[in-house]
Amino acid sequence: MSFFDDFLVHRLTDDLSFLHFGTSTEVLDHLSGASSGLVGRRHLCSIPATTLSDIAASAIILSSKIAPGVSIGEDSLIYDSSISGGIQIGSQSIVVGVNVTLVNSSSEGEPFRFMLPDRHCLWEVPLIGCTERVIVYCGLYDNPKNSLSRDGTFCGKPWKKVFDDLGIEETDLWSSIATSEKCLWNAKIFPILSYFEMISLATWLMGLSDQMNDSLLPLWKSSARVSLEELHRSIDFPKMCLGSGNHQADLAAGITKACLNFGLLGRNLSQLCEEILQKESSGVKICKDFLALCPNLQAQNSKILPKSRAYQVQVDLLRACSNEKAATELEHKVWAAVAEETASAVRYGFKVNINLSCLSEHFFESSNREFTKENQRTNVDGLLDKSLCPRMVKVELPVRVDFVGGWSDTPPWSLERAGCVLNMAITLEGFLPIGTIIETTKMTGVLISDDARNQLFIEDCTSIATPFDTDDPFRLVKSALIVTGVVDDKNLLYMGLQIRTWANVPRGSGLGTSSILAAAVVKGLLQITDGDGSNENVARLVLVLEQLMGTGGGWQDQIGGLYPGIKFTASFPGVPLRLQVIPLLASPQLVRELQQRLLVVFTGQVRLAHQVLQKVVTRYLRRDNLLVCSIKRLTELAKIGREALMNCDVDELGEIMLEAWRLHQELDPYCSNEFVDKLFAFADHYCCGYKLVGAGGGGFALLLAKDAERAKELNHLLEEAPEFDVKVFNWNIFLES
Repeated sequence: MSFFDDFLVHRLTDDLSFLHFGTSTEVLDHLSGASSGLVGRRHLCSIPATTLSDIAASAIILSSKIAPGVSIGEDSLIYDSSISGGIQIGSQSIVVGVNVTLVNSSSEGEPFRFMLPDRHCLWEVPLIGCTERVIVYCGLYDNPKNSLSRDGTFCGKPWKKVFDDLGIEETDLWSSIATSEKCLWNAKIFPILSYFEMISLATWLMGLSDQMNDSLLPLWKSSARVSLEELHRSIDFPKMCLGSGNHQADLAAGITKACLNFGLLGRNLSQLCEEILQKESSGVKICKDFLALCPNLQAQNSKILPKSRAYQVQVDLLRACSNEKAATELEHKVWAAVAEETASAVRYGFKVNINLSCLSEHFFESSNREFTKENQRTNVDGLLDKSLCPRMVKVELPVRVDFVGGWSDTPPWSLERAGCVLNMAITLEGFLPIGTIIETTKMTGVLISDDARNQLFIEDCTSIATPFDTDDPFRLVKSALIVTGVVDDKNLLYMGLQIRTWANVPRGSGLGTSSILAAAVVKGLLQITDGDGSNENVARLVLVLEQLMGTGGGWQDQIGGLYPGIKFTASFPGVPLRLQVIPLLASPQLVRELQQRLLVVFTGQVRLAHQVLQKVVTRYLRRDNLLVCSIKRLTELAKIGREALMNCDVDELGEIMLEAWRLHQELDPYCSNEFVDKLFAFADHYCCGYKLVGAGGGGFALLLAKDAERAKELNHLLEEAPEFDVKVFNWNIFLES
């Protein structure tokens, strides 16, 4: 059994009579074993400076407050405890729920000291009807059910040695009429006395006391005592949970205060507020006090603290204070700040006072002029001559499928941390499915039409302004006109534009359709106005365009459509944001194997990336540790995937896709659904890897079969299976630029 299972879990499930995590030894082995790199060794804790304490690097301290002057040995676990100075905890020991804060008042000015030896467990529990918490202890390897006759031990010593050393007799621990075997489980060994007396007797029972048995043995014999068996039946769980909750709330409040006063908001304040609110009487007041500190945050750290992060902290604190209305209103500033930060990072020299309502005022300066090698719009005298030359530009682009790395390309992650994505440009049914035709017209104004037969004529381009309605079917083209600077182009005084767009892809495909269509329109507009139509400039402008539209998004979609073939793309935060696209020189063997084994399947499930993106971005702004670790792992997998494809190891790519899909589900549990789960379970026998493309939630799926024959068999089964109304698309890697 585990000696601290009951204490490691605060919130018990009513319909469970017993919950077992493993023995104490197994828990320590797990925390210090091969998987120890995944273990956070410090969480919700207050620890002193390294020069004021001796805490081993491998010690795990969770939900605990450690005072100066404490020593903690290697691979020990301290949980839900307050440890005062003068306490020494050995290696491979476990301390749970202990609150040692007293000083021995009987010793004039001499500080209290207590030592827990190596490989021991120490914990405290409140009992029903008992005012003091009972102190319990044993050896790490003691088996409480081993009897005296079967090598039973206490604190790592055979019972016979315990009796000889301490002068205890069997009848002191077990009734002479007991019918069960005599063992630690039913030994009445733990006294119920004042806290200091219990600590002194604990030292004595563990064989560490310098005091003579003459003084401690009578005290122990005369005390009321309980066994482990009686303890487990008499624990006051409500009192234990209340005390633990208040303890954690106090720790969270201290950490939050330090974060607001001294730090750069690198903590998850939403999670800390949840801990603080465990104090029902004062939790909300504490959060309100913290909220009052927020106005100074940006002023104190304006050069290095992103506004989006500062606003998100205020949103989380407002929600903790139950002020949902104010929190919802402030969320608009969060997304406006993300848009501003994205624009500033993409555009070197971009004005810093932009907001969503006036972004259009600033775009022309840096889109066509700053990025153009030769500014061709300074000669006003030449405008009339240029307007008389009719021009037409057609841009057609592929869609992209992503193998791994998505989310690391999305602001604000990509503005603050490196991103890596491995994706591939493909055609569908033999065609480039996304495109635009842009023509100059003699009549001024802009005529926009799409493949859904929507049409809009804009007589005066300067009237285009953000924010756009979410149901505006032309906001993508309008945003493109802004970011390319066309809205301020003096040529439109003498001529007009006709813009036609199409996307022959199912709605909600997850293939990056919206971003790639935006890239096509931006590229076309820059070409027809002699702007910088390079892929790098277009990709960066689309990143800003999506913030203007209010949809958000990263750079991987437009990179996937603008650059042919398979590529590994890395981004490096800074001003400006740098993108490095590394094409993979795919061998004929790799191309053949991918096209034979990879099924591109439309699930028929419509997904909205914007909804998923908002959830993930919010978690990042909150500094959700699980999300940060998951995206870091996705970037690592992108690098591993690149090596796998360079080595033509398609099977390893399948393993990477499976892990990426698992990580995506950690980032957003709703990125899958019952239909998708059934589809993947059906395909599992035939595949070495599968995932949904993009943000998930529906759209297209990639099914990487174990070989070409199984790909054909799976294709046939999907076409015939009545429970799956899916379509398997014919596709090819788009290798031409």
